[in-house]
Amino acid sequence: MTERSDTEPRSKVDLADEPVHWDLGQSLSYGQYLHLDQLLAAQHPLSSHHDEALFIAAHQVQELWMKLCLHELTAALDCIRRDDLGPSFKMLSRFARIQTQMVQAWDVLSTMTPADYSSFRNHLGKSSGFQSHQYRVLEFLLGNKNPEYVQVFQREPAVHEVVNRALHSPSIYDECLRLLSRRGYDIPQEYVDRDWSQPYHANKQVAAAWLSVYHTVDEHWDLYELAEKLVDLDHNFQLWRFSHVKTVERIIGYKRGTGGTGGVSYLMKALELRLFPELWTVRTSM
Repeated sequence: MTERSDTEPRSKVDLADEPVHWDLGQSLSYGQYLHLDQLLAAQHPLSSHHDEALFIAAHQVQELWMKLCLHELTAALDCIRRDDLGPSFKMLSRFARIQTQMVQAWDVLSTMTPADYSSFRNHLGKSSGFQSHQYRVLEFLLGNKNPEYVQVFQREPAVHEVVNRALHSPSIYDECLRLLSRRGYDIPQEYVDRDWSQPYHANKQVAAAWLSVYHTVDEHWDLYELAEKLVDLDHNFQLWRFSHVKTVERIIGYKRGTGGTGGVSYLMKALELRLFPELWTVRTSM
């Protein structure tokens, strides 16, 4: 019988016969590394109704994805401040992929019927997604600033500080405009240094600067790619919001939200928002 060389590929049978070392001793386990004891113990339905478990898990998944979105977005912001755009493209691409997962989460939740939700809705009290501080920080970093929203978190000083800091910091679009200014584009001074806590308003000079980028792609490829990454982000954010609206409409109709908002009517207004307005208007000018 001939012996097999170590360089020969192993068959599926050979791989299946590999010994599994179950005794890991003091090694860090999978569950320990992921803190699964805490993660899987964080679901506490307040009723005995079957569908409340889905409601809790779906929203917790959204919060975990948002945490990763913030991780990627803050790192991308730092790269843009340093004019180191290469790494930011990977981070923004990952952000966009995460957004597709967040949209899918609404698809799972939409399997809940109005009767299912009504069976435990009263147990939620006034708790609402409107109170998600991660979502608020994410919106602020994306440029949708509104100082009034910070008041929701006044009873939680540590959370309030985080949200307020995001409100008063430049958004990713603000940093992109400052980058354009450093590169020699004619960005109005009031858009380079302003009160970052105030909402952004579209500007014709800013639109002209982006249009110049699109007309000189070969010379400014990194700025062109940055612009398209932002469009991807804005586009996916709209899809996430739309899926949220349609899921809420499907489950509760036009009832008021648990947090006191108008429910679907409140969410519909958010669909009108463009995070990076000039990047959409220049498409008509090209």
